[in-house]
Amino acid sequence: MKKIEKKDLWLFLAQAGVWALTILVLPLATYVSTRNTESTFASLMMVWHVLWAPMVVYFANFYLFGPWLFFRRRFGLFFLANLLLIAGVNYGFFFGYFMIKEHVPNMPGVAWIGFFSGAFLFLLLDSLMAGVAIGIRQFIRIRQIRQQLKDEKAKNTEAELAWLKSQINPHFLFNTLNNISSLTQIDPDAAQDAIAQLSDLLRYAMYETNKKMVPIQGEVEFMKNYISLMELRCNEQTKVNCQLSIINYQLEVAPLLFISLIENAFKHGVSSNRPSKIDIRLEQQDDQLVFTCDNTNYPKDDADRSGSGIGLENTRRRLDLMYAGRYQWEQSLVDDIYHVRVTLKNGEMKE
Repeated sequence: MKKIEKKDLWLFLAQAGVWALTILVLPLATYVSTRNTESTFASLMMVWHVLWAPMVVYFANFYLFGPWLFFRRRFGLFFLANLLLIAGVNYGFFFGYFMIKEHVPNMPGVAWIGFFSGAFLFLLLDSLMAGVAIGIRQFIRIRQIRQQLKDEKAKNTEAELAWLKSQINPHFLFNTLNNISSLTQIDPDAAQDAIAQLSDLLRYAMYETNKKMVPIQGEVEFMKNYISLMELRCNEQTKVNCQLSIINYQLEVAPLLFISLIENAFKHGVSSNRPSKIDIRLEQQDDQLVFTCDNTNYPKDDADRSGSGIGLENTRRRLDLMYAGRYQWEQSLVDDIYHVRVTLKNGEMKE
């Protein structure tokens, strides 16, 4: 059995209030105009005799017949229950018919027309109230279902974002450890410094990025340190240009959002025996945040283990989830130069 919640009580009180107001409108108007309590009471009794049956039919359909019969597709029982209920609350007409037949056997036909017209109108009013109750109940059900779907979608989105983020840190660590592994064979002292630098990066990734949004200042420092670390394995034929121009360092962005793009640039843009170029820019333009990366394109073969290739997919998916409708993605390959540009509008994440 469903537990009665506070919103259910408020819903009942709201409906009861509407019915009470409907019943009291005419008596109150009578009292204001006449200041006569007897006339007011007579008006109240008249309205009550007209509306009590439709009110019973309404609440019975809203709380009983609708949830237990109509919305469970037991339409035959639903119509039978309403038929019996409407007949029951209008017993006065059946009783009145037999009383008239017994005591006024020669009642004029015009009077009978009036009697049956009145009975038909009351039956029609009761049937209408049953339909209104089901309609309102259906409207509420649709709103509840939509809200449940919205909540479920939000939960799924949060779970997916957590999964995507869990993929970012191992991916980043995987590439960086490979870089340091290569460096140990060339310059052990530099490798030791790089390990200390990696420790700082991991500290940020583990402890400062647990929020949905982080100040961009930390992201800028993270990218600078990471790029510096990646440059250690590059030779003199590789030119790396990094310009991170931010005016408002309190601007917030999703954490580690651009790191996969930088990883991709170093993975596919650097050759050991050919000239290589990487140009990374992050700019704040009015109310937009623009990240651009251009690099030479040297596709890796299947034997290369410098990355798993999931970084770009994760970045696109995170943008879809966090900045839906508020980002632009440009990607191209022209004259062996790979270009990617991400524009974030307002620098804000979708709630």
